[in-house]
Amino acid sequence: MELTLNNDVTMPALGLGVFQSAPEQTTSAVEAALATGYRHLDTAAAYGNEPEVGQGILNSGLDRSEVFIETKVWVSDYGYDQTLHAWDKATGKLGVDYLDLLILHQPAPDRFEKTIAAYKALETLLADGRVRAIGVSNFMPHHLKPLLDSTDVVPAVNQIELHPYFSQPDVQAADARHGILTQAWSPIGGITFYPGWGEDRRNVMEDPSLAAIGQAHSKTPAQVMIRWHLQHGRSAIPKSTNPARIAENFDVLDFELSAEELTAIDSLDTGNRNGPDPDEAREERFAMVIPES
Repeated sequence: MELTLNNDVTMPALGLGVFQSAPEQTTSAVEAALATGYRHLDTAAAYGNEPEVGQGILNSGLDRSEVFIETKVWVSDYGYDQTLHAWDKATGKLGVDYLDLLILHQPAPDRFEKTIAAYKALETLLADGRVRAIGVSNFMPHHLKPLLDSTDVVPAVNQIELHPYFSQPDVQAADARHGILTQAWSPIGGITFYPGWGEDRRNVMEDPSLAAIGQAHSKTPAQVMIRWHLQHGRSAIPKSTNPARIAENFDVLDFELSAEELTAIDSLDTGNRNGPDPDEAREERFAMVIPES
């Protein structure tokens, strides 16, 4: 299943995410995903595993043009010249000479002038053909407005935390108004049960209504959630390093959720964010230096 971005570039709707995938596990996960049939990989400078993603692509034997590569510029590389150099670092680590989608990882409103400058660098990379599409991540409507007012190219994608317990309908609506594709990170609610995130969080994978819908289709709750994203026209990038789970997450095209089932999943939204607040200044984290190689 493919989605057409606002500049007519097509992107596989379903991708493999590698957030928190240890470098030593990432190459084999990418190989397993590509062998399964994935053709979209999502990484980021801040994940520290771009070289391993590139190695996995190389090991797959697939032609570069067959794999849609998405990565992200980290906040410490914001600014016009710094972001141009961030492209150099990313392509060098991935072992490619162009990127399919390059996005800004955070709005970083405490230094938004640098965010704007970074996005203008993305516009230059797009005009030069060094990237095929550009976008943003974790941008709320009040971040999108000043970005759109200050730049020329509407982002193709906005990647946000999005799962049944936190579906951010206001952000999705703002994206849709501007022709921006919403892409879900933590699409099966992984952020709600990652170790260290607190014991009072409800695990969306254990939600009884998702289990019941899954049983009706002989599918797992994870497969139900991924199908929910796809039927709503979103991109989803579930993360796994387990080959069996990677294959399971891809096996979602042979069933369809009813309108009632989609509405039931929509109704699970709690309005409670589980990941970092995009408006929060995280100076120590934002200062993390992205190495050259």
